[in-house]
Amino acid sequence: MRSSPFRGNAIALALLALAILLAFGLGRFPIGPGDLARLLWSGLSGQPSGLPPQIETVIWNIRGPRVLAALLCGAALAVAGTTFQGLFRNPLVSPDILGASSGAALGAVLGIYLSLGLFAIQLAAFIGGLIAVGAVYAVGSTIRRGDPVLVLVLTGVVVGSLLGAGIGLVKYWADPYNQLPAMTFWLLGSLAGTSKADLLPLLGPVLLGSAALVALRWRMNAMSLPEEEARALGLRTGPLRFAIVVAATLVTAASVAAAGIIGWVGLVVPHLARFLVGPDFGKLVPTAAILGGGYLLVIDTLARTAGPVETPLGILTAVIGTPFFIWLLASSRGGWS
Repeated sequence: MRSSPFRGNAIALALLALAILLAFGLGRFPIGPGDLARLLWSGLSGQPSGLPPQIETVIWNIRGPRVLAALLCGAALAVAGTTFQGLFRNPLVSPDILGASSGAALGAVLGIYLSLGLFAIQLAAFIGGLIAVGAVYAVGSTIRRGDPVLVLVLTGVVVGSLLGAGIGLVKYWADPYNQLPAMTFWLLGSLAGTSKADLLPLLGPVLLGSAALVALRWRMNAMSLPEEEARALGLRTGPLRFAIVVAATLVTAASVAAAGIIGWVGLVVPHLARFLVGPDFGKLVPTAAILGGGYLLVIDTLARTAGPVETPLGILTAVIGTPFFIWLLASSRGGWS
């Protein structure tokens, strides 16, 4: 049974708060909620916290940047998935299926191969993601036969496979001792090396793209209608669709450039958000951002605490996302449009 939007957002915020407490508290240096509150109050008031320096270092320099990066990346992927599902009127669409993640990954891998700086790698990831989504949409639009939704999904799979071949070619060219291990580990998804310096290149694009999508959330309700009905409401669908795709690709590319390929978040979380607050994008986009940030934060906490060595994020999200996808197929009741 679907909750009211107010209750749904309250549940999402409660889950997010619990995820943050677990992320700060679990690890080799367990930190209680009281210590975390004392340190936050110290930062706001300027008074000494009285905590050992090791705990302050763990919170401010190690777990703090990683928690913020997980929140930003999870929110970005969830908002992008929500946007693509609504724009293409397809509950199976995600940044992965439309090739945005693969395109961004190819751009970022090329940046690593060319030994570019972080900003240039992020720019290459954005351009790669934009070209990939544009190619999928253009090819899918030119094929008039069959179910257009199915054609779009299959086109995304084909283009994604081609981009995967490109990634494999760049890895074949890469230095096997330095670049290749870095590329392989990065493509599996990880936030292990996140520092304060990595947050600014991630924060800017995610906030910019998310703000644009939040501002366009009411128009996205109309864009989820058939093309003729959206135009009848006075919308210029072509430029609006381009702006929405650019904004969603920007946040996806920023996430991929910062943390590698983390699949399934953009597919699973929008369905959970829609279950909590309904299909209205005015409520759906903020709720998806909250749930996405909390979801990836829980995955990252599990990745660094569940075993003797850290597990790549992409593996854990696939383990959780695959049964959800099967359940989604089983409960579709014969129609996706």
